[in-house]
This record gives sequence, structure tokens and C-alpha cells, in this order.
Amino acid sequence: MRVIASVIMGFALSGAAVSAAPSGPDARMIATVDAEQARTLTFLETMVNQNSGSRNLEGVRKVRDLVIPEFAALGFTSRWIAMEQVGRAGHLFLTHKGLKGGKKLLLIGHLDTVFEPDSPFQTYVLKGDKATGPGVGDDKGGIAVILAAVRAMQAAGTLKAANIEVFLTGDEEEAGSPTDVARADLVAAARAADVALDFEGLSREDGKDMGSIARRSSQSWTLTIAAESGHSSGVWSAKAGDGAIYAAARIINAFRDELPEPYLTLNVGLIAGGAEAEVADDNAHVSAQGKTNIISGKVVARGDLRTLSPEQNATAMRKMEAIAARKFPGVTSATITFSEGYPPMAPTVGNKALLPPQRRQRHAGPARNAAARPDEARRGRYQLRGGIRRRAGRPWPAFHR
Repeated sequence: MRVIASVIMGFALSGAAVSAAPSGPDARMIATVDAEQARTLTFLETMVNQNSGSRNLEGVRKVRDLVIPEFAALGFTSRWIAMEQVGRAGHLFLTHKGLKGGKKLLLIGHLDTVFEPDSPFQTYVLKGDKATGPGVGDDKGGIAVILAAVRAMQAAGTLKAANIEVFLTGDEEEAGSPTDVARADLVAAARAADVALDFEGLSREDGKDMGSIARRSSQSWTLTIAAESGHSSGVWSAKAGDGAIYAAARIINAFRDELPEPYLTLNVGLIAGGAEAEVADDNAHVSAQGKTNIISGKVVARGDLRTLSPEQNATAMRKMEAIAARKFPGVTSATITFSEGYPPMAPTVGNKALLPPQRRQRHAGPARNAAARPDEARRGRYQLRGGIRRRAGRPWPAFHR
């Protein structure tokens, strides 16, 4: 986080990352971040202990209300962009106006987490140098880092001249629909910025803090299988077939065997099967009913697909569709559908230019990204990751979701 403050100042005031040894304002910012470690962690704990699952609209608004006063004290104005029309709480847009004509820096984070109120994972816990809790790293930790960095800039006298906008979405983990509406304001902010940086969990390689310059996609899929049903005494027969659950197991196992390649992952997050099965309207719960002596007639499964490029994504979807279309004993239909999701953004020369060579991540992996072209922010997240761990003295906590 000490590095982040210097990087933000470098972009805000000159449009270039700072790589020289810290001195002057940089040194002052580093000292401020170190001195305010306890303050930063206390605020992080307060945010984490307020549930803000993407579907908990009131919870997201409560985190908004925690954040606004902290930035207002630094001279930021706030604007709430309500998003109830897409089924989500909204987005918080914070603006600090500096020198006219200066570089405009957009800092992106999010107020929501993947953990809804019914999740057992609800509380901030600090054990030694590690903090756990919903949103500790993704992304309330990111908000804490942004706040600590601009506080450090204020202490060093560099914030006054800086043109900084902070955009905190309320539905990053599960975007509102349609996404064109849910992301319109973020896209507009990104297009108006000279540089866009996103703050999420720390990326480390060989023990060093790294900048991520690419982001994989995030796309949900739903597999629905229908099969002949009947008394279990006839299972495996030519007439009755194997049932939907056997077919689902074969299809999902084929996904695991045939899809793996670099930077591609496919997760199965929910599955239900029986005489009847269905996905709830919220897409987060599944249910099934049946008996041990009834051949399963229905299976529903949901998961996500992540890829590094549009080409890789399209190829993976075609493979999944082809696997689902294979013949399985007793199956009458097997369909797979895909949500719109977040598109991938592969590494680019422009993105690499954001980071000094020693901080460029050598692989894209599952990391997110920093965007040199803010107009590429459409439906995406952009990040430059500096140190969350301190490089001297006791370490900052390692954040885990």
C-alpha cells in the first residue's frame, strides 16, 4: 500500500508511474501510510462487518454511507447512482478536482461482496498478520487501500493538485442486468480518464508485489438435462437408460478432461438432480426431489467459465455445447446456456507500459488488470497492485476475501 500512494501520485500529477527511490513527497506518503496502519485496519474491519452481498441492496447502501464521510474529509464530492432498475443497489462516484487540465485518474473498486446475508462467513478476524472476512481483499481491502493512499497524498501536499475520481460499483461480483445499463456510468467515467486503475486482492510473484495487466473473463453457465424416468429396477436398460444424473456426471467429467488449457478454468458451483430439479429465480439456490427407487429425470447445474481472450472463450463454449450434445442413454434433452458475464481482456502493449519492468507480472493467470486505455473498461475491472504488505517493520495483514 505504501507503493500504491506513490504510484497514484505519479499518475495523477505526471501521467507516469514512479519508480525512483522514494524521497520528498513520496517519502512523506510512505511514512503516513505506515503511521496510519491501525486507522486503516480499523476502518477495514468496520466495512467488512457490514454485510454487502451483491443482492443485499440495503447492505451495499450502508457500506456506501460508511465510505462517503471518509472521502468527504479529503475534499471529495460524492454522487450516488441508483441501480434498482437493474436489480442492484447502485454505484458510488467520488470526485476530487485539482489543477485544470491536469491528468485525470480513475480509481475503481466495489462496495459489494460475494457473501450474501445467509452465508456463514460474515465477520472480520485478525490473527497475527492475517485478516479474514467477507470482502477483506475483494474488495473492501481495495477501498481501504485507495483511502489510505489519498490520505497519504493529502499529508504530503500532493492531493490538492490531483484530479482523481473514485468509482465504487455496487454489483461487481454479480452485475445487474442488462449489463449495458449497469456498466454505462463506469464506461463513461473510464472514457473520460487518462488512466484507470482497479484495486482488488494483492498479486504476488516470487514474494514480490506485482502489477496485473490482464483480466480473465467471468461468465456463468447453466446445464439442464432431461431424461426418461421410471422405476429403478429398469435403470441401465436399453428402454429406460441411465437417467439424468449419470449423464450429468459424464458431461461434467468431460468438461474437466477435455477443456483444461493455460489460463482457462471451469467451475461447477451448484448441482441438483432427481425426479424433478430446478434453479431458483435468484440463480444461487437449486432444489430437487425424488426417491432412491426412481430413475432421475432432471438435473440442473450451474458454474462459471473464465478465459483470457475472446477467442479462447468462444472455443471453450463451443466445446461445452458439443459435449452436452452427445448421446447419453435415456437422455431426451441436454442444453447449456451462457450468461453475458464479463469479457476477458488479454495483455496489451499499452497495459504493460503502465508498469515499470520490475513490477510487470509475467503471466496473466487468474489476475485482474490495469488498463492503459480507459475506454477498454467496458464491463471490466482494472487494477495496479502495489504493496499491501509493508516492506519494513511488521507486515500488513495478508487479505483473504
